[in-house]
Amino acid sequence: MSRAVNLAALVLASSAGPGFAQSHADHAAHMGHHTATPQSECEAEAARHRAMGHAVPEDSCAPEDPAPVDHADMDHGAMDHNAMDHASMAHGQMDHATMDHSGMDHSDMNHGSVSNQSPEIPIAPPPASAGSGPPTAADAIWGADAMRASRAALARENGGMLTAGLVLDRFEYRAREGEDGYLWDGDAWYGGDINRVWLESEGEGAFGEGLESADVALLYGRAINPYFDLQAGVRQDLTGPERTYLDIGIQGLAPYLFEVEADLLLSTKGDLTATAEVELDQRVTQRLIVQPRLEVALAAQDVPELGIGAGLDTIETGLRLRYEIAREFAPYVGIEQEWKLGGSADYARASGEDPSTTNYVVGLRFWF
Repeated sequence: MSRAVNLAALVLASSAGPGFAQSHADHAAHMGHHTATPQSECEAEAARHRAMGHAVPEDSCAPEDPAPVDHADMDHGAMDHNAMDHASMAHGQMDHATMDHSGMDHSDMNHGSVSNQSPEIPIAPPPASAGSGPPTAADAIWGADAMRASRAALARENGGMLTAGLVLDRFEYRAREGEDGYLWDGDAWYGGDINRVWLESEGEGAFGEGLESADVALLYGRAINPYFDLQAGVRQDLTGPERTYLDIGIQGLAPYLFEVEADLLLSTKGDLTATAEVELDQRVTQRLIVQPRLEVALAAQDVPELGIGAGLDTIETGLRLRYEIAREFAPYVGIEQEWKLGGSADYARASGEDPSTTNYVVGLRFWF
């Protein structure tokens, strides 16, 4: 029986030998195929690095690790950043915290040409078509009558409005040597910002002696700039030898907030006189105000019947302290000194008057 088994094994071995040999040869070839693949991938990787200019040693797939670069020694000012494609750079992977930017010369870099920045907005006048529309385009929608009323209201509320006002700048009692006196000085107006009608009045007197001087004026005023009005009209004396004057003047606010008023007067008798007045409000607090004041009168000739001498006629200077209980209502106290000069002083002495007078005043300023 063992002899039969050995014979069967010999037959199987002789019939299967070539098949088994072929199978092992194919397996060896298949293994050879797998072992060649890493070698080709390594060579391909090395070829890619060499194409980029990297030095790859023989029998190596990648270049050796380069030595660290010291950017502090680089001259970045000589780099042409305009030729760089910043859009393709992975700036998010850079560690800027470790970079030393202090040595970079950014003055020569043209950052304005980077592709991801917005273009500059051109500066030019608006096109002609911007103002080509009709000025009354709304008439087509709302009607000409409705828009005419709206435009009139717009003009009236933005400078064309007519207003009226009254200012009594000085209304005061005057304590002085001899008979005490009183004084008023105020004006009223009606009109707009450009054209106005003015009514002005000023006068003074002594208790028990009546009026010393008083006048009233009706003037037309026109704004000649944002700060000054030119005025022209008629002024009438109310006491003494009555005279009527042609009054041409100017009033307004000078630089540094000086309130200025000046008038040139030509009487029906041919007398030429002039007055100039300057005031300045200096706020101590929001309600307490100090006001220095100066007034000068001049004459081109002697006017004996009015006690006026040629040249510098009178000078009045004063200081008032007022308290605004309300902006429209302010009592005040003060002192004022008056001098008659030259020929006017001679006329005053001849009539028994003192050419120099000191007045202690208590008064009220109000407006509405």
